[in-house]
Amino acid sequence: MGGGHAWTLLWCDAVQRAVVFFVFPNILESKMASSFAASMLGGAVPKRIEGEFAFPRRQRFHPSPADWRDQVLYFLLVDRFSDGQEDSRPLLDRQNRGAARPEGADGQAWRWDRWAQSGAHRWQGGTIKGVQSKLGYLHDLGVTAIWLSPVFKQRGHLDTFHGYGIQNFLDVDSRFGTRRDLVELVDAAHQKDICIILDIIFNHTGFNWVYPGGATEPPFKPFPDHYAFGSWLGRNGEQVGSEVIDVEQGVWPVELQDVACYTRAGKGDLGAGSLEDPHAEHKRTDFFTLRDLALDNPGVLNHLADCYKYWIALTDCDGFRIDTLKHVSFEEGRNFCGAIKEFAANLGKASFLLVGEVAGGDFAQDRFLDVIGRNLDAALDIGGMRPTLQSVAKGLTHPQAYFDGFDPGDAEMGSHRNLGQRHVSILDDHDHVFGVKIRFSSEAASEQQVVAGVAIQLFTLGIPCIYYGTEQSFAGPEESERVFLPGWKGGDNADRYLREAMFGPLHPRNAGLGGVPPGDGLDPTLPGFGPFGTAGRHCFDADFATYRRIAALGAARKQFPVLRQGRQYPRPSSVFGLPFSLRGPGEIVAWSRILSDEEALCVVNAHGTQSRGGDVLVDAALNPPGSALTVVANTAETAAGSGVGVAHPINSQLAVKRLADGTAYVEIRSLPPSEVLVLVNHP
Repeated sequence: MGGGHAWTLLWCDAVQRAVVFFVFPNILESKMASSFAASMLGGAVPKRIEGEFAFPRRQRFHPSPADWRDQVLYFLLVDRFSDGQEDSRPLLDRQNRGAARPEGADGQAWRWDRWAQSGAHRWQGGTIKGVQSKLGYLHDLGVTAIWLSPVFKQRGHLDTFHGYGIQNFLDVDSRFGTRRDLVELVDAAHQKDICIILDIIFNHTGFNWVYPGGATEPPFKPFPDHYAFGSWLGRNGEQVGSEVIDVEQGVWPVELQDVACYTRAGKGDLGAGSLEDPHAEHKRTDFFTLRDLALDNPGVLNHLADCYKYWIALTDCDGFRIDTLKHVSFEEGRNFCGAIKEFAANLGKASFLLVGEVAGGDFAQDRFLDVIGRNLDAALDIGGMRPTLQSVAKGLTHPQAYFDGFDPGDAEMGSHRNLGQRHVSILDDHDHVFGVKIRFSSEAASEQQVVAGVAIQLFTLGIPCIYYGTEQSFAGPEESERVFLPGWKGGDNADRYLREAMFGPLHPRNAGLGGVPPGDGLDPTLPGFGPFGTAGRHCFDADFATYRRIAALGAARKQFPVLRQGRQYPRPSSVFGLPFSLRGPGEIVAWSRILSDEEALCVVNAHGTQSRGGDVLVDAALNPPGSALTVVANTAETAAGSGVGVAHPINSQLAVKRLADGTAYVEIRSLPPSEVLVLVNHP
């Protein structure tokens, strides 16, 4: 065959016959790519999930991590992370942001309304290949698992850059790249010991059809009432009737073109009704124009599960983040998760991660974990615990409020948090369903204060997740400019300010179909939604002090299992000879992790502008008279590049002292604002 292609003979044990696949060399050379991936990528995107291909069985796939507590997750929006072309743009000079605020195409000076419009309503140009180009950057940060925002095909005429409005469940959106790009990303990540978690949606589809008369958001109809079907939408959003004849029309695969797949209940209240009621309003309503799926109708749930089994088999990914899990019934959630778990286990992925987004606070998270049981590994901790974590790290709230969240007797999520495996710790994300919609660093005392929050994530019970840009202290424009920003901290599209484009595009993509490849499709009338209110400058700075601090803490976490799997104990401290107690807001926050005979003491200065210290309790039995703790991480030293003049430098020892009653403690002195210490008794 021409073009360097090859015919390859593969033996299929399941059916006892030889099968010939047409494959491409780069797929054959891939370390872990499966024969299923080779066959799928050698042909067109499937149009059906049933009967068009056979899923693999008992083949060798990349194994799941044995324990997800050992991982450090990193969540990124693909459109806002990297386009892989940062070499063509300078690094942002944070001290001269004005130089990265160019005139508009019409000669007008920089306009904040245009920058904000770009961020709220346009694709910026990040790609799957861009993510792959930054694997080294993420590996050096200490990331071991990347959670990608949804990459599945969206409607071309809409600007759903977030990825949650799917038009084709079996294809990748061309603005992100191709199926092959995704397979190659997963393979490249695995070669760097990084897992890939895909963000999936089985509660709803995109805005693929309208109600009768062209209605888009008719009033909600309670169960069992529903509307008749209206019309599928075409490539340009036009009504095309009741039949889908083109891949740009309606929804794919074919199985989802049965109108019985949709609840057709209209738009209701996303918070109305009981969690226990499978037909509650919040479970049947459309998400505005995103169409709710009738998962209780025969076959619908199986079709959705098969769509996502396809992505496991094709990409060899390592887990799913499940969107809008609260909006399906307990039984539907249990059955879907069970189907995915069993399929993955048959491919050698016994610990394939399923983590659910359950809005509504701690009670809802706790209830879904209880009912779905072992089929759901963890919930995103996006309720009240996230703003509490932020507030404690900023010295605004008593640390007890955070540690009380682990109490298995009193806290609603306490029993699950106390296990360490059932929650993913979140400091910032793309939604902020609780609290104001600005990043931690937007109202921080310093650039490094966010490190205090990340340290609490990394070293307390749970699976930590870092949001992209945190390591660069993303904060939006400087305070003096925020008065010009529409929706800052609230209002329409306020979440745009959580979603700056790290790669610093000069311009966003054109709106709608004008921004769909081929062609660059850029809109010169708007600036790119770059970091800190800029355009044309990227922010991948591995020398930035916050990045280096977080990387150092991640290295300590990787080195010492006690920091990942040990039991957790808040540690009282004493200042000026006062009784030991958990100190209040703005003082040092200390806790120990204990695993067998090892103790790791973690100390964070929660004050944003002043040094702090104190005597901190440690375990007297694990630290007998004459023992000492060794400093294994000191973020102040990491930032300075030297231990000279730094209190408690790395590898120094702190003697364990005792009171007359045998109480054991160490003396922490002059810990600078928002800095972190980690000490161990068995270095």
